[in-house]
Amino acid sequence: MANERFQQWWQRTKEKLQHTYRLIIMNNETFEEVDSYRLTLLNVYIAGSTVVVLVAVLVVLAIAFTPLRNYMPGYGSGGGERQEVERLYREVKQLEEQLIAQRAYTENFQRILNDSIETEEDLPTASAEIPADTFEPVRVSDQEEQLRQEMELRQIGEQAQKSRTINFSPRDMPLEQMFFSPPVNGEISAGFMPDKRHFGVDILAPKNKAIKAVMDGYIFFSGWTMDTGNTIGIQHANNTITFYKHNSVLLKKSGSYVKAGEAVAIIGNTGTLSDGPHLHFELWHRGQPVDPTEYINF
Repeated sequence: MANERFQQWWQRTKEKLQHTYRLIIMNNETFEEVDSYRLTLLNVYIAGSTVVVLVAVLVVLAIAFTPLRNYMPGYGSGGGERQEVERLYREVKQLEEQLIAQRAYTENFQRILNDSIETEEDLPTASAEIPADTFEPVRVSDQEEQLRQEMELRQIGEQAQKSRTINFSPRDMPLEQMFFSPPVNGEISAGFMPDKRHFGVDILAPKNKAIKAVMDGYIFFSGWTMDTGNTIGIQHANNTITFYKHNSVLLKKSGSYVKAGEAVAIIGNTGTLSDGPHLHFELWHRGQPVDPTEYINF
């Protein structure tokens, strides 16, 4: 039933599409026939569809091959536009920074002209004191103590190798057979304690007291260290080295040759390991620290 109805509708539609019409063009004033055209609905539909397709093709070609594509959202050279926008943004940022710098320069110049310059005294002072109870002593591990001792012994060995003389004597002799004059006379406040990394003795003496070389030798170190302050190191005969630490003034330079009893420094209180005027004196033999009180009468 439905198939018959569809066939009937299609038959009527085909008849309408194939029915012939005449389009007459007449003069409105004289009613004279200018032209006439014979048309069918099918021809009108085909002509209209053709015009629509041609217009669509022309629009697509215009968008694809003319500058109009730059105005179409989601189409055109978006990458180039993005790069151009980024370039303009960077230029604007640079101009803003230059403007801020120029404004600050102008304000400073105006303050100079108006004699309203801020000095250090005009700035508010903030207290930088920190309560002492906030600090906790850090315990040094045994491994760190051993490493520090090894590094100090290595530095002393390197300094000794740089010295001009290694052994002034034709043969080695025990320290008991060598004569040492005291570097300074005074009371010993701290003795030889190698287990506590105290490789010498501390000798108390008056302020501005001269410190003397215990033997003839060459000065291989004369300078400043954080812990021991102004320090003198002398290379003597028989592979013997002496150190004079915490001095206020050094009287000799590295490479100088000194005689026994010659002043090399002035007693002082320099370095972080010093808590008062004194001389820290060390005696080293063959790369090992020894107790100076066994060989020198202070």
